[in-house]
Amino acid sequence: MANLDRLAAQHAQSIITNTKNQKASDIENTVTKALGVLQEDGVYACFLYLLAKEKANGQAVVQEMLNLLQELGFEWNKPQKNGTDDLTSSVVLKHITDNVTQNLERLLLTKEILEQMLIYARYGAKARQ
Repeated sequence: MANLDRLAAQHAQSIITNTKNQKASDIENTVTKALGVLQEDGVYACFLYLLAKEKANGQAVVQEMLNLLQELGFEWNKPQKNGTDDLTSSVVLKHITDNVTQNLERLLLTKEILEQMLIYARYGAKARQ
């Protein structure tokens, strides 16, 4: 069984590392908004928000969220990129709908661990400032 807190921390660190060329305040803002959407509206809405409104920073966060989901042990393989392009919104959202939202217990666990990851990423961005 995986240590979920450790997974959340590792992927939060990856967000901070992978966005080192961005302003820390921009990353903090993106992560804070995503956390709010996740808490208020759920997992699907969080992915939708990041893909629709946050562009490059959103793609970086989505990528780490997908990496984290892949490691949960539910055999949720990440959706594949189309060539060298970023994952398209439709591919990511279909993946979330087809895999993550199918089972209520897994969905609740997913929401909880993504919240933890985003909280750690927000603090990591603050610490980088």
